[in-house]
Amino acid sequence: MRPTAALPPLLAATLIATAALTTACSSSSGSDPDTLKVSFKQSTDNSIKVMDEYLADIKEQFEKKYPGKKVELIPIKAPDSEYYTKVQQMLRSPKTAPDLVYEDTFLINSDITSGYLKPLDPYLAKWPDWNQFIDTAKAAAKGEDGKTYGVPDGTDTRGLWFDKGIFAKAGLPTDWQPKTWDDVLDAARTIKAKVPDVTPLNVYTGKPAGEAATMQGFEMLLYGTNDGDTDPLYDTATKKWIAGSQGFKDALTFVETVYKEKLGPDVSTALDPNIQTIVRGDLLPNGKLGIDLDGSWLPQDWLKGSGHEWPDWSSKLGLAHMPTQHGQAPGKVSMSGGWTWAIPAKAANPDLAFDFIKTMQTKTNAQKWYVANSGIAVRKDVADDPAYTAAQPGIKFFTDLVASTHYRPAFPAYPKVSTAIQEAMEGVTTGDKSVADAAKDYDEELKSAADGQVIQK
Repeated sequence: MRPTAALPPLLAATLIATAALTTACSSSSGSDPDTLKVSFKQSTDNSIKVMDEYLADIKEQFEKKYPGKKVELIPIKAPDSEYYTKVQQMLRSPKTAPDLVYEDTFLINSDITSGYLKPLDPYLAKWPDWNQFIDTAKAAAKGEDGKTYGVPDGTDTRGLWFDKGIFAKAGLPTDWQPKTWDDVLDAARTIKAKVPDVTPLNVYTGKPAGEAATMQGFEMLLYGTNDGDTDPLYDTATKKWIAGSQGFKDALTFVETVYKEKLGPDVSTALDPNIQTIVRGDLLPNGKLGIDLDGSWLPQDWLKGSGHEWPDWSSKLGLAHMPTQHGQAPGKVSMSGGWTWAIPAKAANPDLAFDFIKTMQTKTNAQKWYVANSGIAVRKDVADDPAYTAAQPGIKFFTDLVASTHYRPAFPAYPKVSTAIQEAMEGVTTGDKSVADAAKDYDEELKSAADGQVIQK
C-alpha cells in the first residue's frame, strides 16, 4: 500500500513480493506437526509494523499456552494486488501452503471456488465465541455453498474526511454534513475558488489505485443512487450482474466532474499507484487536501511510531457521512470489507491453525487488534464495550455506520468486475472516454467477466 524507495513502485513491489514468496515457499516446505506456519500481509512501508507486532504478541501467547508448539510467521510484503497473487500461488501446493492465511473478503470467494480453502463449520460449531460475531461479517466469509471459510478479524466503513482549517478559510462550516452529491461538489468548488493552493476533493480512481478506486471511490457513489434496499451492482433475485443502469452512469459522471473541473488531484497523481500513501502521508497531514472520500483505518498511519505521526489529527479533521445522490433514504452510504483468517485446504496442521485463531480472537485480543489497526469491531461484546468506543477518536462514528453499510457482492467474478469498473473510471478521469462510452465498454467487459450472467437495466 505504501511506496518503495529508489526503484519504480510497481517493479520494486514485485521484486519484494517475489522475494517474500521465495522465503515463504522455502520455509513452508515439508510438514512439522509441532510448527504452525502463519502467512500474512506485511505493510510495504517499513515504518508500519502494526500487524507484525500484534502477531508477535499472539505467537508468544500461543506458544506459552501450547508447550512444545512453535509458530513461524511468514510475512509477504506487497501491495494488495501482488499479495493476492502470491497467496494464490502458495495455496496450490501442500509444499508451499501455510497452515493459516490472511484473506481479504475481496478475494475469498474466488479462492473458495478454486478449492484453496478449508470450510471451518466443524470448528465454528464448537466455538462459543462465534456467537459474538455480527451476521454481516459472517456472511462476508461464506461461500456460495453456504459454508464458512474464514473468521473475520474486523471490518471497515467509509466516509468523508475533511480539513477543518481549510473549511474555515473557505467559509464552510466546520461541522459540515452534506445532504446530496451536489453538496459535496459545491463544497469542493468553494475550496477551489477560495483556497486555491490545496486539492479540494480526493476520490480514488483508475487501475493503479486498484480496489481503493472501486470501493472507496465508485461503489460509495453507486450504492447511493438507489433506495438503499437493492444492490445496484448485482441482482440477488436472478443471481446476475447488472449492466446498463443509470446509477452506474451517474456515478461515472460524478468522477468525470471531479477531474474535469480540476477539483481532484492532478490526473498524474490520481493515477499514481502510491496515491493512498500520498493522501494519508502527505496531503492530509500537511493541510493540502480539503475533502477525502476514504476509510475508517486512516488513523493507523498517524499513530506514534507509524512513520507518519500526526498526534493532533483528530482536532484538525472532521468526519461526515457520504450522502446518497439526492438525499434519498437512508440518506447516507458506507461500504464495508475487511479481512479474514482462513485455513488452506492443503494446510498440514489445520487443528492447530484454528487454535491460533481462537487465541487471536479472544475478546481482549480482538479489541487490542481493532484499536491498533483502527479497525471496526465485528464482535458484539467489543462493540458494546465503552473502553473500545473511547479508545480512539472517530471509532464510534465509523462503528455506527456498520448498521447501514453495504458489502460487495464478492462472488468469484468480482475481481474481474472490479477491474472493469476501474477501467471505466480511468477513462472518464483522463478524458479519453465519455461517460456513455465508458459505461458501454464496462457492459461489454462485464459480460466477459461474468460469463454472460448479466441482466440489462
